[in-house]
Amino acid sequence: MKYVTISKAAEQSGYSEKAIRRKIEDGVWTQNRQWRKAPDGRILIDLQGVETWAEGQLEPSNRSGRRSASSSRSAGAAA
Repeated sequence: MKYVTISKAAEQSGYSEKAIRRKIEDGVWTQNRQWRKAPDGRILIDLQGVETWAEGQLEPSNRSGRRSASSSRSAGAAA
């Protein structure tokens, strides 16, 4: 399955649910690349998008302005 819930993504990725939510909130993972909102409003994680991000093939977006890409990476390592 391409899309999974945050809890399933946490099981498969090793990131905590909190870390995943933080990546979404901070704009490290972007909508329609690493996650999307289902018609019922639930957030679903695109495992292929996360894999592409992890391989460094896409630069993280910093739309929120809360963190730079380099500080997000160092903070993500601690999560």
